[in-house]
Amino acid sequence: MNPTIGIALLLTVLVPVLQVARGQKVTSLTACLVNQSLRLDCHHENTTTTPIQYEFSLTRDTKKWVLSGSNGVTRPEYSSRTKFLSKYNLKVLYLSNFTTKDEGVYTCELRLSGPNPTVSNKDVSVIRDKLVRCGGISLLIQNTSWLLLLLLSLPLLQAMDFISL
Repeated sequence: MNPTIGIALLLTVLVPVLQVARGQKVTSLTACLVNQSLRLDCHHENTTTTPIQYEFSLTRDTKKWVLSGSNGVTRPEYSSRTKFLSKYNLKVLYLSNFTTKDEGVYTCELRLSGPNPTVSNKDVSVIRDKLVRCGGISLLIQNTSWLLLLLLSLPLLQAMDFISL
């Protein structure tokens, strides 16, 4: 067999397997408060075109409660309180009316099915009194360069005698 054909054949078999193995690795899971809602941000790699299945769950008192998932099986007491958003490499779950009764260990689990099924997950322990508020970035700062902001603030700085031109 021609070595070039052998390498090409090996790559056509190996590349999809490597994509599946790395395509859904959870890189971080963070929790914060937005008003009275818990927000869970599940960041992950996305190097595959295979659909990624997800599941957000809560473990409390050795019981696991599925809050939201792609298979649709969730606890009725949570389904009306959850909102799920998905972007390229981020899955976000909002749990409204978050109270101390909702404290516990939250898990984001991602799965790829196929010939080599893989699972990746991360946990975060959530205690209401220790949660930070979700940081918001001003639209002005997010969409404007720092140099432009500095130039716009020069008259204010000059009026307050911080600088003189």
